[in-house]
Amino acid sequence: MIVETDLKKIKEVVKKKEDENWQFRSFLKGYNIEVEELDSIVHGLFEEVYRQIDCTTCGNCCREISPVLEYEDIERLSRGLGISFENFKERFLVKNDKNYSGGFIFNKKPCPFLKGNLCSYYELRPEACRSFPHLHKEEFVFRLIGVVQNCDVCPIVFNVYEQLKAKLWHV
Repeated sequence: MIVETDLKKIKEVVKKKEDENWQFRSFLKGYNIEVEELDSIVHGLFEEVYRQIDCTTCGNCCREISPVLEYEDIERLSRGLGISFENFKERFLVKNDKNYSGGFIFNKKPCPFLKGNLCSYYELRPEACRSFPHLHKEEFVFRLIGVVQNCDVCPIVFNVYEQLKAKLWHV
């Protein structure tokens, strides 16, 4: 499998295929396949693509996404930085008003801890960052809006989604 890692090319392709990507999402929502079977296909594609892409050469997720930080994330980061929980929130966070999940997000982009393409506090990073791009999780079909939105952010998501279209759908 050949994977695309050039973010400029990926953004161009995603823009051209915007309608197609949303149509494929609709197709998957109605596709007659067990949730577990689709997860298995996605997990296999994810493993194959992930082996070919080094996230530390990209770091685009840290530039473009605002991960939701939970209490435990804030506690871990503030302890690691040697500052109080409240000081950390005051310096780096705002309340997440973007969706129903609550929590906090960083008050600016890119992430304040991004240095080059690497997290300067990698071992302390929030759970949402540890888990990204979330393609290893169960119930892929219920997270498709986020997948489509992340196609132009993450080369792994882009390549998995394109491979999934090739495998399951005839445009």
